[in-house]
Amino acid sequence: MSAHAATAKTAVKTTTKKVVAPKPAPIEISGWIPYWRAATGTADVIPNLKKLNQVEPFGFTVKNDGTLYDTLKVASSTQWQSLVAAARAKKVKVIPTVMWSSGNAIDTVLRDKTLRTAHEQAIVAMVKSGGYDGVDLDYEGKLAETRPYFSLFLKELYAKMGKNLVYCTIEARTPPADAFDKIPANIEYANDYTAINKYCDRVNIMTYDQGTIDLRLNTAADGTPYVPVADPKWVEKVINLASKTIAKKKIRIGVATYGYEYIVTPLSEQGFKYERQWTFNPRYATDIAQQFSLTPYRNAAGEMSVTFLPTSTASTLAAPTTTDQNLVPMNTLTATTSFTDGTTTVRTDVPPIHLLWWSDAQAIKDKIALARKLGINGIAIFKLDGGEDPNMWNVLK
Repeated sequence: MSAHAATAKTAVKTTTKKVVAPKPAPIEISGWIPYWRAATGTADVIPNLKKLNQVEPFGFTVKNDGTLYDTLKVASSTQWQSLVAAARAKKVKVIPTVMWSSGNAIDTVLRDKTLRTAHEQAIVAMVKSGGYDGVDLDYEGKLAETRPYFSLFLKELYAKMGKNLVYCTIEARTPPADAFDKIPANIEYANDYTAINKYCDRVNIMTYDQGTIDLRLNTAADGTPYVPVADPKWVEKVINLASKTIAKKKIRIGVATYGYEYIVTPLSEQGFKYERQWTFNPRYATDIAQQFSLTPYRNAAGEMSVTFLPTSTASTLAAPTTTDQNLVPMNTLTATTSFTDGTTTVRTDVPPIHLLWWSDAQAIKDKIALARKLGINGIAIFKLDGGEDPNMWNVLK
């Protein structure tokens, strides 16, 4: 190569291509608005409708004979009517929830062809008369023996709904290897995932209220209190198990916006006794933290916690007011339920502590990231009522 050529070569201007980060995979975001906080719920959601794909008013209940009860008071409530009108204007789907938690009544109605058909017709009529986009079925506490009749109900209802959508909200199923020290020879489930995959357009999995159900994660906590609302590591196990049968394009991670207060007592051998006191919205916890100069911390599950000893000052704290407290989601452990089996004694040489554990905006953001990582449809938020971490609306994208 000549000197002139070498010089010419060095004079050539080099360019580098700008690397553009890929856009995050799109997901759908929906949320339940509870009937018991209609005013704050609708006021919270309407200005933020552009961040949602669907809203699921919660909801219609079912009487023991299978007839529907309009708990929402949709026909007479200006709040709900305003929400529906605003959602339609924004092209956000409205999918009201029908919730039922009486296992015996569900079994009785779905086994009987006449009652089952009438129940299906009532749902179709409700959807058509309200001009809704479909229905969300939240039938909890079902008996294992109801499984084939619930599947038949889904099949018949799906055929009757035509172009209207059928959403199914179901309990989280922890992999047996994580839920049992010794896996039972025969585990009977109330939900047939194959039928749910076939007859449900979306499947909201209630991946919250984890508590101490995952024995492996409990052990990994290494002797520290561990009662998550929903640890992403547990959620991922639940979704991976479900996606073996249910199409990923249908699955949604259920995301909580609340927390629980526990009295936590160390056991004489290992672990803790947890006594659930009540549910609360985040402001309850942050107000306590501020009042007593406590510092909330990001716990092992990526959620928020704060602890305190029941001193003479802190023990005067009352239960959350109706403004701060939400109702316990159906079919979850009730207040003051201990997570121990009663065979291990508690220590008396150390005082119990109060533990507040809740889901904040960062925890919700982590679930959104997990939904994208797993390649599923999206998330379903329980609940949208004005009581959630206000920063939540900034992470819904």
